[in-house]
Formats: sequence, C-alpha cells, structure tokens
Amino acid sequence: MISSQNPPLQSGKVWLVGAGPGAPELLTLKAARLIAAADAIVYDHLIGDGILELARPDARRVYVGKERSRHTLPQPAISALLVDLARQGLAVIRLKGGDPFIFGRGGEELETLAAAGIPFEVVPGVTAAAGCAAYAGFPLTHRDHAQALVFVTGHRKEGGVHLDWQMLARPGQTLVFYMGVGGADEICRQLIQHGMSADTPAALVRRGTLPDQQTLFARLADLPTRIRQTNIQPPALMVIGSVVSLHEQLAWFAPD
Repeated sequence: MISSQNPPLQSGKVWLVGAGPGAPELLTLKAARLIAAADAIVYDHLIGDGILELARPDARRVYVGKERSRHTLPQPAISALLVDLARQGLAVIRLKGGDPFIFGRGGEELETLAAAGIPFEVVPGVTAAAGCAAYAGFPLTHRDHAQALVFVTGHRKEGGVHLDWQMLARPGQTLVFYMGVGGADEICRQLIQHGMSADTPAALVRRGTLPDQQTLFARLADLPTRIRQTNIQPPALMVIGSVVSLHEQLAWFAPD
C-alpha cells in the first residue's frame, strides 16, 4: 500500500477516488496507495467494510454519506468542504463507491474545485454495474444477447421516473438501473408498456461483491412483486436483459 519508497502526497490537492463496488480487494492499487497516504478522507455511504482500515490512524475521516431520505450534507456543502480541506494544506481523498464518474456526482465536485483553483486528480474505480453483474454470475454484454449496454438512474423525481422508455425498451441491450428499487413498479410497467417482453429476465443485486450479497432473479413482470416479497432494501442495482439468464450456467460466487 504505502512504504518508505512512496513519496508523500501533494498538500492542498484533492484526489477523486473510486472505491469499487464493495469488496476491498477490488480497489485499484493506486486507490489503496492514496487512501493509505491521505491526510483527510471524505467518504460516502457505499464504501465497503475494511477499506477505511487502510487509512493512516491520524488521518481525518469525514462521513458525508447520502442514504435514502437522509443526507448528511447537501451536495454544495460537500463540494465546499473539499475546497476548505485543500486550502488547509491537506492531501484530500474524496472516496466514492463504485466509479466517481458514474452517477457519483464526481463531475459536479470537480467543477467546484476547478473554479476554486484547487488541483485535483481522478482515480477510476470498478463501477457497481460491473462488480454486481460479475458476482451475480452473468455478463453485461454478449454477442448472442446484448450489443449495447445502458446505465440509467432510477432515482424518482417529483413522484415519477422520467426516462426515454421507447429507447430503453428496444431489444438487444442490457439495462442497468442505479437507485432503481424505489421506482421498480414504474420502471417495469413502463418497459412492458413500451414493448419489452414481460418475460425478460431481470435481477436485483444488493451489497454486490460482499459476503452478504443478496441476489434476486425474476421475470420483468414479476420483479416488483418479488422485491416486496423478499423485502430487499436499497441500495441495490437492477439489471434487465436476456444476459441475466446466463446466471444459471455462469454463477460462481457463493455468498455467506
């Protein structure tokens, strides 16, 4: 991780770091090295157990997680915090689950840093879609199933999920909904209404890549009911497409 050969990090700089989907071993080497060397770590809710243990004992840890209906700090305050810590001369890690540029608001935070003249660097992470699909036992693309892959935010706004349903219902693609559990009823209804088969395989993966991973498989039409029956709670990733059916052959991960 860090050794006497690693130079200290530049003071007054922010590193936007992807923590991956959860399992600490899925961190990149660079992410692990930076976490181990940082003066301050500003971290989110979806950071896998054990990742913060890589940090120095004296490193400042600031939790700014956003859970459903409960935000520790509003987004502008988080961005302002990063500027303030950097101006204190600290080497700051902004640690986000998955990849910071995929529904992680990383771009918004960097815009604030750039406007303030704060130097920064981006360290990509394994996004939740890739990690959850791999550990649930199916690929996201396959020549016989999906020639396109669409990442979608399922976060509801003003009581509904406002998306291009006609485009999303097209055949030959895999849909990955981030933050889609709360809108599952409308997502499934709209896709079927716009032409997607009710029999399309679907999956919901909660705490993907971790020992207590929960995975639910169902037909598209049955997914909302199965979510209620099993009471799987957010955060979870929803994947819809024929690639999901391959889990019957390719499943390899056995959670505790």
